[in-house]
Amino acid sequence: MTAATPLRVGLIGYGLAGSVFHAPLIAATEGLALDTVVTSNPERQAQAKAEFPEVRAVATADELFDRADGLDLVVIASPNRTHVPLATTALDAGLPVVVDKPVAGTAAEARELAALAEERGLLLSVFQNRRWDNDFLTLRKLLEDGELGEVWRFESRFERWRPQPKGGWRESGDPAEIGGLLYDLGSHVVDQALALFGPATEVYAESVIRRAGAETDDDTFIALTHAGGVRSHLYVSATTAQLGPRFRVLGSKAGYVKYGLDPQEDTLRTGGRPGAVDAWGHEPESLYGRIGAGESPVTGGGRTVPTLPGDYPAYYAAVARALRGEGPNPVTALEAATALDVLEAARRSARDKVTVTL
Repeated sequence: MTAATPLRVGLIGYGLAGSVFHAPLIAATEGLALDTVVTSNPERQAQAKAEFPEVRAVATADELFDRADGLDLVVIASPNRTHVPLATTALDAGLPVVVDKPVAGTAAEARELAALAEERGLLLSVFQNRRWDNDFLTLRKLLEDGELGEVWRFESRFERWRPQPKGGWRESGDPAEIGGLLYDLGSHVVDQALALFGPATEVYAESVIRRAGAETDDDTFIALTHAGGVRSHLYVSATTAQLGPRFRVLGSKAGYVKYGLDPQEDTLRTGGRPGAVDAWGHEPESLYGRIGAGESPVTGGGRTVPTLPGDYPAYYAAVARALRGEGPNPVTALEAATALDVLEAARRSARDKVTVTL
């Protein structure tokens, strides 16, 4: 294999994660080529062929693994319950793997996968795209520059207003499906908090089912105490009629408040593609956050902080470099296992009404 030879990628799953996030980002990454898509749904097969005419569409993962020698990477974007068995099969077949979050249902399973990948000498990476959100990149830069001083509290909200359940495996009450907001949106906000402020030592959570007919948690709050002293307050909800700020970060010198979600998901959902959209990941100035002390950002207090562009394409660019031995794994399975430690502790805390020490 030479640096000019594209790495051939097999993608398992062509639902929301596969079709909206993974396939477009893989196809847009220099050095990667989307080779095969696995979906048993004929309409999704046709969709994949229409969007990527050179792709091979097959109905089962077995068909993909039968030609493992023709691939360089497998991406798993299928339902959560399939992540561990499919990743295990891929690693046993000698293939590096990217797994959508959550990589597994438990931290122990994640660490077992990490051990298998290390034993095989293969890359195992977890798709945590929200590390490349515009607000996260902006906040990280503010922290690096010391703009907030010593951070005391980090508030992060991933809230929606969906008063009627949508159904499907993500809202299933069957524990085997690994559904619910704690493991869905909670995987994002916990990963971001740990990436910014380091390991957690204590976890407290409240998790409820509010909507009629809902089977699993749809309104959850998690409080983390980090080893460095920062307190993170994390909210994930499908039942928020008035959305709060995406971030509110309070420090000894100043605070930063940012409303609105990164625009990249909406761009991808509407067919926009990296390289084909001007100013990828940019948001309007009206959504810029504000930084200040003793002032209300709602009434224009503080100063505007231009939001850095979001950059989901950076994840797969980093994967391509890692596969060629030119850079580190952008998100390791052991990092994901640490986040799962927190999610498991949050579930226990909410169930038993206790604070869990890690």
